[in-house]
Amino acid sequence: MKFSESLKRNSDFKEVYSYGKSSANKYLVMYVKKNNLCKNRLGITVSKKVGNSPIRHRVTRLIRESYRLNEKDIKMGYDIVIIARVKSSEVSYNEISSSFINLLEYHHLLNHS
Repeated sequence: MKFSESLKRNSDFKEVYSYGKSSANKYLVMYVKKNNLCKNRLGITVSKKVGNSPIRHRVTRLIRESYRLNEKDIKMGYDIVIIARVKSSEVSYNEISSSFINLLEYHHLLNHS
């Protein structure tokens, strides 16, 4: 990740959940909050309901890769938390990626939209 880092602390996640704006679609839920930094911070949550460890890690990698490939088009200065829904374990990278881009467009985070 060139322009971003990971959200790691529980308090950071809680702040985004409490004060951020959320939206959801079939596979993902996205919370977004301005962070007043010149970079984005990305947090990914995949609960045990989604599946066992290899499945959860696969979903996490798919989401992270979707972010990485679109990073140059995403506006800077936001904390973004992605929550994987249970159905996300059954789908391909393309469906996760289009779901991710759809949520970015909803939050007006893409530079070209």
